[in-house]
Amino acid sequence: VQLVETGGGLVQPGGSLRLSCATSGFTFSSYVMGWARQEPGKGFEWVCGVYMNGSAYCEDSVKGRFTISRDNAKNTVYLEMDSLKPEDTGVYHCATGKRPSWSNPFGYAMDYWGKGTLVTVSS
Repeated sequence: VQLVETGGGLVQPGGSLRLSCATSGFTFSSYVMGWARQEPGKGFEWVCGVYMNGSAYCEDSVKGRFTISRDNAKNTVYLEMDSLKPEDTGVYHCATGKRPSWSNPFGYAMDYWGKGTLVTVSS
């Protein structure tokens, strides 16, 4: 299983970025896909998840600003981030799993992770 995130970078407050996570080694359409972030000096935070049927969940801190989507033909998941704030700064990781679990707000254990891509929101 391989997950590779791209699209991070430096952006000014109020700006936008689109992250991509290209995957291989598993049946993409049968797995829940999620994004989580590690903020510098802070804890780990779940961001958004997208289910096999395309329905999505996002945490309140990003709801209305971030949109998660998946392309099963390309085995890729995206995170569109708008109206970015300095507190959105962090390393964004893509993750996947298919086992039901109470371990995160998506309801599925995230068993495989990418190495992450750094997003910096600063003027």
